[in-house]
Amino acid sequence: MTEQLDTAINLNNVELTLTSNAGEVNILRGIDLVIKAGETIGVVGPSGSGKTSMLMVIAGLEKVSSGDITISGHALNTMSEDGLALFRQRHVGIVFQNFHLVPTMTALENAAMPLEFAGRADAFERARAELDAVGLGHRLDHYPGQLSGGEQQRVALARAFAPEPTILLADEPTGNLDGETGHKIMDLLFSLKERCNTTMVLVTHQPELAMRCSRSIHMLDGKISNGQ
Repeated sequence: MTEQLDTAINLNNVELTLTSNAGEVNILRGIDLVIKAGETIGVVGPSGSGKTSMLMVIAGLEKVSSGDITISGHALNTMSEDGLALFRQRHVGIVFQNFHLVPTMTALENAAMPLEFAGRADAFERARAELDAVGLGHRLDHYPGQLSGGEQQRVALARAFAPEPTILLADEPTGNLDGETGHKIMDLLFSLKERCNTTMVLVTHQPELAMRCSRSIHMLDGKISNGQ
């Protein structure tokens, strides 16, 4: 396998500048990062250091101001909004701190949603299998308001992994959970990642979680200040 095929994520001198009422704000300032396929990267750093913005750039949800970004062989800089949406459907799963479940949809419907958007005929079959895998096979018809925080995050995990993404982006996935529940969710997340051989980027404020990753990087003021 060539080096190019081994590389899942490549950020080359990536900068992100946004405009606010106070003028331009430099969010990312020359990010260089190469992540190999199957790696797990922990991203730590203080609030406002650019961690979440880097995830949004990798997901194609935020257009870079300059630099090059290649994800799973796709040059995101050159893609249209429709192309980026299709790219995310096929390659990217995202798990947020706040779950982002649709309150009027059941657990099964939430987990099936990205598959339905992608036109998958097996959407509900795949969603059911993933909910079984996260221990929620008995809660398929329950709505988010009927589920605990840990159960809601399990639905979010099932939704993220159901399309079998090559890249999984996790932004503080235990931030709204108590310690014991958070540990169980992280064990489950790493288990699913290993089963699917997914490349994962995990943003966390908890150094012990970053230590579970293949390597970790520290961000400060929109830059990677060190890596290991």
